[in-house]
Amino acid sequence: EIEDMAREKRSSTKEDKRLSKAATIGTALMVINSHRAMILVIAIVGILPLIFTLGPTGYANTSPFELVDLLQGNNVDLRSNNTDTCEQLQLTIESWLRGAFSIDFYNNRKTDSYVLWGQLLPVRCDFQSENGVFTVCPTEDRKDFFPDSELLICEISESAPLNNTLSFLADELHLRPGVLISVSNEIDVEFDSIVETFNVTVIFNLDHSVALLNTSSLILQTALLCLILVGLSILRFDAKKLVIEPLRRMLKIVLRYAANPLSPTPRNKSKKKKGGSDDAFDRGNNSDSDSDYDANKDQLGNYETEKLITAIAKITDLLRKCWGVAGAGIISSNLARTPDGKTVVFNPLVPGKLVYALFGFAGINEFSKQLRALDQEVINLINDVAKVIHEEVYRWGYGDSGQCNKNLGGAFLMVYRIGDFKDVKKKRETAANVIFSQEKQSGTRLATLKNRKSQHRRKNTLIRRRNKQTNIGMDTVQLASLPGITTFTDRALIGMLKSFAGIYRDRRLLNWKNDFRLGAGVGAFSVDMIFGMDAGWAVEGAVGSGYKIDATYLSPHVNMASRMMSACKQYGVSILLSQAVEELLSQPARSKLRHLDTVTVKGSSVKQRIFTYDARHVGVDFFLFERSPDQADLDSDRYTPNIWNIDQDLKAMRQHITEDFEEVFKDGRRKYLSGNWKEAIECFREADKIMITTMIEEGYLEFNLSSARVLSNDNENEETIRLRQEMGDGPCRCLISFMEREGGTPPKNWKGYRPLTSK
Repeated sequence: EIEDMAREKRSSTKEDKRLSKAATIGTALMVINSHRAMILVIAIVGILPLIFTLGPTGYANTSPFELVDLLQGNNVDLRSNNTDTCEQLQLTIESWLRGAFSIDFYNNRKTDSYVLWGQLLPVRCDFQSENGVFTVCPTEDRKDFFPDSELLICEISESAPLNNTLSFLADELHLRPGVLISVSNEIDVEFDSIVETFNVTVIFNLDHSVALLNTSSLILQTALLCLILVGLSILRFDAKKLVIEPLRRMLKIVLRYAANPLSPTPRNKSKKKKGGSDDAFDRGNNSDSDSDYDANKDQLGNYETEKLITAIAKITDLLRKCWGVAGAGIISSNLARTPDGKTVVFNPLVPGKLVYALFGFAGINEFSKQLRALDQEVINLINDVAKVIHEEVYRWGYGDSGQCNKNLGGAFLMVYRIGDFKDVKKKRETAANVIFSQEKQSGTRLATLKNRKSQHRRKNTLIRRRNKQTNIGMDTVQLASLPGITTFTDRALIGMLKSFAGIYRDRRLLNWKNDFRLGAGVGAFSVDMIFGMDAGWAVEGAVGSGYKIDATYLSPHVNMASRMMSACKQYGVSILLSQAVEELLSQPARSKLRHLDTVTVKGSSVKQRIFTYDARHVGVDFFLFERSPDQADLDSDRYTPNIWNIDQDLKAMRQHITEDFEEVFKDGRRKYLSGNWKEAIECFREADKIMITTMIEEGYLEFNLSSARVLSNDNENEETIRLRQEMGDGPCRCLISFMEREGGTPPKNWKGYRPLTSK
């Protein structure tokens, strides 16, 4: 068991990993969006700047050039060397320097000075240096005109060589040469036939501008990256919400049906299911899928995905309902995936497999008459009956075992699947190991009190017994040895009996009484059902071809269940059970059954006892015991064997059975099987009379004749005969009729059983 649990856990883990691959589409969407975002970033960071450089100035920083051009213009305009012009030129240069220095935001260090060195030619005024450099240290009377940064670098500027000024300044100020820019403006001007050259050269420090630009670029790129990541996260969230999650839900539905095609449609609100399971399942409808859509219909994008989920749920639900238990293997095989996650090739004709189950047939009595009377509307009648039967069969089937396999006109095949051959055999061997292990331990304790020889003899006996019972052929398994089989079978039979009660309680079926075509308008019609059950093996699978298949069960036990149902008409009862079913029931259930006869059915030479649960609807108001669906589910969940003694439906349908009747019938059956037919006939007649008397005294049937006339054997009018047949016991009359047809004496080869020649 531990190994099985570990194997199941590993399988579940693998399946979870496969299921997680459903998010691959989310990863694909993420990659695609990431590629698009990268293209967008490249376009913003790389291509757009290149486009900007196509302008007339290349969108470069032109302030140094404009400053130099401005100074050069003043240099040309103030070309005279008189005192006033020179003073004006000096003021112009000082103003220009103050304006240039004001561009710098941090002018408290040498390296923060915007203008490092400047030269103005030609030299024509006294305030100019010999080489024309105007960034020299000012005189004391003019220091107030210059910023501090200029005063800090004037000494360096004065000592800078003319032929390698830029490199010298970079080394002295510890700046990268790339952040220093030399801007020169030289023009030739002709005055009075004399051409004179004017030149302005300035070295600017762009260190702060470059640092500011780099910082701004870093902030911009970081912000852009964050914006892209946030955008991708939003896109992924939307993709997950609107695409991935719905797809995962669809895949989960498919995987659920692949693992267990009989699982009902998932629900949002879980409801505890019978048999102790707590699954979020609905009983055969997918209205919750539609409600999921209605609840989210206002959300963008949910329309299509919710519709797809609803469609998948409906398709799988339709497959389950159309093919039933027998089609489970077909659905599972074609929805499953290979170990590498790929889907399998569609193949509806999967191999059949041997299974064990309880088989039940439920038929509408005199269906041919109703078919002729109702014509196409007979479908409505069948569906009304099917609703009651399917609901009760599913409700009372243990776990999900109770399923309706197919409808055959007015008959329904129900299957309570115990398991396939391997599972059933494994469970039986496990139970046998537990039992014999306990016996062996008990024997060991006993042997300690006896001699060693006795101990070895008991051990060998246990081994031989175990080998004998655990190797009962390869084709059969003793179902009675399975643990929990009595509960399983009890619930299956209760499902049949609850269907019987529901037929006479359902309002839609009761309305058919008023149909003039069936009851001549006087309410004389009622839907009567007969049931048959057998237990055993069957081959479960698909029959047909690639054009059309039918999921079904092939087995003599299916045929036996059908013959049990048909034999109900001969015995005048509502349900017949084979001996195989009776042996699987609990003791309280078996005590309520009546052994009617011992027979062989057509096509089989094996004799078996047949049983009935005496169920009558005459004189019973089943509507008084009606339970809501939730209450009925609760009754099913709380099943105990004592239900046979306390359930109101089960007690009411059997209220006409008395202890006197049971004793007399049992005595008559014993004499009948032993060959004492003369006395058996008398006993059966007495039992029939007890039944009629009980019906009259308890008032179970209303009639206009006196009870004495009904009980009198001398009164043979048509109404009296009809009342006797309606109130009397069908099996008694059937067996009396059989013995009288044989002349009242058993044949010479009588062996205590008779063949049922009709199906």
